[in-house]
Amino acid sequence: MSDSARRARQLETEFLAGVEAKLEHAKGRQLHGSIWQTARHDEEGALRKVMADHRRHDRSLLRELPRNRRFALHGYERRWWFWKRPTGVAIASVLCPLEHLGSGAQGELPPIDVGELLDHVDKLVGDARIPHVVGVCSPSGFSEAARKIRLDRPNVTLVLIEPRARGGWQVSGGDEELSEQVTALFDPEDVGHKLERVREEIAARGADLLVGSLDAESMAGRLALPRSVVEQAFEEAAREDPELKLTRQADAVLLYRGAATPKREKASMGVADRIRALFSKEGDEAQKIDVLAERRAALAQRRDRIYEDIGQLEGRETQLLEQGRQTTSAVAKRRLASQLAQLRKDIARQNTTANMLNSQINIISTDIHNLTLIQQGQVARLPDTEELTQNAVQAEEMLETLKADADLVANLETGVGEVLTSDEELAILQEFEQSPPAAEPAEQTGPAAAPPERTAAPEPPAPPEQTRRQAADPEI
Repeated sequence: MSDSARRARQLETEFLAGVEAKLEHAKGRQLHGSIWQTARHDEEGALRKVMADHRRHDRSLLRELPRNRRFALHGYERRWWFWKRPTGVAIASVLCPLEHLGSGAQGELPPIDVGELLDHVDKLVGDARIPHVVGVCSPSGFSEAARKIRLDRPNVTLVLIEPRARGGWQVSGGDEELSEQVTALFDPEDVGHKLERVREEIAARGADLLVGSLDAESMAGRLALPRSVVEQAFEEAAREDPELKLTRQADAVLLYRGAATPKREKASMGVADRIRALFSKEGDEAQKIDVLAERRAALAQRRDRIYEDIGQLEGRETQLLEQGRQTTSAVAKRRLASQLAQLRKDIARQNTTANMLNSQINIISTDIHNLTLIQQGQVARLPDTEELTQNAVQAEEMLETLKADADLVANLETGVGEVLTSDEELAILQEFEQSPPAAEPAEQTGPAAAPPERTAAPEPPAPPEQTRRQAADPEI
């Protein structure tokens, strides 16, 4: 099984699980009715036939491939005692190219075209008098013509869902504008996953927070998310990280990096107080950092917009150059040359403004850096010179006292060793130093040997006290 088929099966499961939970929650709210019937279908039979036509008889592979599963929720209202009236049908369906899957073709799955989409919708919709909301998900995406399809079916609202390359899902309604309630019903990604994607984007663009800011509007367009979700993620990030600050500039919501400690601002602090604190020689460095960081974020946003304008002007310059090369009329060339000259002057002016903003941002960043160093130095609370000298003297005195105590303990141990040695132990030590007596010869078996000469028994060694007296007085 190819990677594209495996991913299609995973996307099919994720889509149906997410949408089914939302449709169940919408009963009696967005979906009208008091009695509900659930139906589940798939196209396993059609997929098995395609595999048999290509001589592929692998049941384990059949279970792993997407089977165009769908979930239908039928709503009714009770009339009288035994009769009920249908109120609407909500269908969540997956559409994959079964021919490509069943044949075992390699490569990416092809997108769904207009013909396949219309045939699939006609097969799903039953009674056209009942309102139908049909959500069709294509794991391989739709062609451009299918995205712009105009469905001429009464009482049928078509919703197209396809995965995005950067995560999430794109929910659209062809050429018609869908309400936010309908798109939310068929968006399998819940709010938690959307917020997590915004957090990952904030973490990935951490370098932009050091020198500028993140705009909620631009990030919402980049991630294809509602702006309210991005603003909620910004607020949560600012609550979790004390360094991140949130500010609103006109219609823009900006996230930037401020002081390293929580801001402690007076409740009655106004604009004049903030400016006075900013330029005062004394005050809270964290508060000054926050003010400067907010100003830097606004300047960085304006600079980025100027860069976008410069990019558009440069694109227009390229178009005018191409038109001037292609035209043969001298009058048209002079007109294009005049337009191009004026356009290049505008580009130069915009670059000058951007350079000025860069200089301002650089000055503010330098001031923030210096204030951060001051703040970190105050947090460390290093001792002064007098305190360092006093501690050094005390440490030296402590070392000298410790050395004297160690020498005293060594002398005491030596004296204790000498006192514990008794006279009896000294005599035994002298016996240890004497050589052992020689061994006696073996008995002879011949004539009787002469008896050994009797020798005088050796005198016992004098006691240690007597030995010491003899050494002191030889006459004894």
